Amino acid sequence: MTKMFPVTSPRPLLCALVAAFSLSGCMVGPDYLRPDTTLPDSYGARLPAQPGAAVARGWWKHFNDDTLDALIERALADNTDVQRAAARIEQADAVLREAGAALLPEVGLGAAAGRTRSSGVAAPVQQGASLYRNNFQTSLSTSFELDFWGKLRRASEAARALALGTRYAKDTVELTLVSQLIGNYLNLRALDAQLALSRDTLATRRQNVDILRARAQRGLSTELEFQQALGAVAAIDAQVADLTRNRQLAQNQLGLLTGQLDLAIAPGDLRGMPLPPLPPSGLPSSLLDARPDVRQAEADLAAANAQIGVAKAALYPSISLTGSYGTQSRELSDLFSGPANIWSLGIGLDLPLFDAGKRSARVDQASAQQKQALAGYVAAVRGAFTDVRDALVGVEQYASSINALQAQTDAAMRSLEFAQKRYDAGYSRYLEVLDAQRTANDASLALVRARQGQMVEVVNLYAALGGGWSVDASVGQGEPGSP
Repeated sequence: MTKMFPVTSPRPLLCALVAAFSLSGCMVGPDYLRPDTTLPDSYGARLPAQPGAAVARGWWKHFNDDTLDALIERALADNTDVQRAAARIEQADAVLREAGAALLPEVGLGAAAGRTRSSGVAAPVQQGASLYRNNFQTSLSTSFELDFWGKLRRASEAARALALGTRYAKDTVELTLVSQLIGNYLNLRALDAQLALSRDTLATRRQNVDILRARAQRGLSTELEFQQALGAVAAIDAQVADLTRNRQLAQNQLGLLTGQLDLAIAPGDLRGMPLPPLPPSGLPSSLLDARPDVRQAEADLAAANAQIGVAKAALYPSISLTGSYGTQSRELSDLFSGPANIWSLGIGLDLPLFDAGKRSARVDQASAQQKQALAGYVAAVRGAFTDVRDALVGVEQYASSINALQAQTDAAMRSLEFAQKRYDAGYSRYLEVLDAQRTANDASLALVRARQGQMVEVVNLYAALGGGWSVDASVGQGEPGSP
């Protein structure tokens, strides 16, 4: 129900304004408080401490790979997911400006001109009066809702938190993109290393075929051994073809992530890439506050919390002020003369009396959405903690696997050397050489894959920590609701 109270003097309205602003500090609804999430103090990692290993933005530069740096720079500039995230920031900022504008009065300028003719027979017309009449009018009008209960301020608070959340969402997209790109790049370099090993093996096996062919012609070797050697060459040929295909697919994926669909990357070798620094032991779990997805979840929670205040404020009366000032006259020449001035002031009250529970239902909806956001925040924190622990386990265990696989590879290469010498001396058949070659080839490839897995887990660890760590730098600055 809306009722207007006209006044004949602006003094009562000024008194109302003073009273309104004195009460405008009241805001219904709960103030935001960061929820308590119970987590262990640390991740329990037993990695060797590396002083000065704290990193942040640009953490991928620890790979010391110019090609990788260029790919990431291009991806951050041209990737469509990043561009969409940036557009969502622009949209959220516009919503925030709109919410902030509601706290200020609207002012409009109006002008009108009209000409009317009265009927000469419908009603008596004064002698000499004209049936035609002009009307000119100009006015400035304003309307302003007094934010007694904080509805507009809570709405602005929610919009501010959502705008902050879109920035964290963009950081999450960039972090995910970088980690995904590095993973694909490490896969590419691992395939390069496996191709290099396979081609070396292929060259050795082809030399053995030539030797066996000559030995068979002199009756020093059997046709069976020659055919076995040919089969071994064919097996490595197939292995090289499969690795080449997978490398091309990995390169195509990198082209998609960077927006370079014709991307061509020169061969490299994973074995020449350094392992980035690892975090020190006892890394505190509070570093999770730096993760952009956790901070986004908290911003969403703050926004949902503010929406409860918006819904509760709708249960209370809303008061608005209206006013206008202008001129009106029959003749255009008199439009701006003193007697042509017109003005009006008014106060409007909208008091909900009965709505069948519609407004209270909206409060319940906002409360339920706040509970969902709270559960989402807790889930994000717990998931982030688990991500870090999983990555730490992977890094630790891959280090043990690499040590074992390196020992296996060394032993397999020595076994191959002994088998070749035994065959050349006539103490064994060529089948023993083939077995030793297969064992050495498989062990070498497994070592490369383990090295790739270890580096991928390090990338996952960096991503799980939000791009790095710094136990000395404060984290969690910038509470939700304050970009």
